[in-house]
Amino acid sequence: MTEPGERRRRTTSTTTRERGVPDARDAARRAADALSELIRHRLEGVSAVCRSEDGGWSVHVDVLEVARIPDTTSLLATYEVELDPAGDLVQYRRIARYRRGAQDQ
Repeated sequence: MTEPGERRRRTTSTTTRERGVPDARDAARRAADALSELIRHRLEGVSAVCRSEDGGWSVHVDVLEVARIPDTTSLLATYEVELDPAGDLVQYRRIARYRRGAQDQ
């Protein structure tokens, strides 16, 4: 029961959020965690997050694949990670590989 003057909390939105991925930040976090368990490389960050047509998520995760000295010659890669609407990993693939010091073309 709620006290007079208090708003009642909505339980349906909380339940819905627990079942799926509520926002892009959570999708990025889940994709990065899933990918790091599979490829065992150090993650550098997330460079893109977008909603898929099926309600899932497509996330681009940047990964350090080969560390070199100087650091500007290290090899990085971008992986595309796809999550279903529940936030579970569907597939991943490497879509680019580049030197840290290389400029975008």
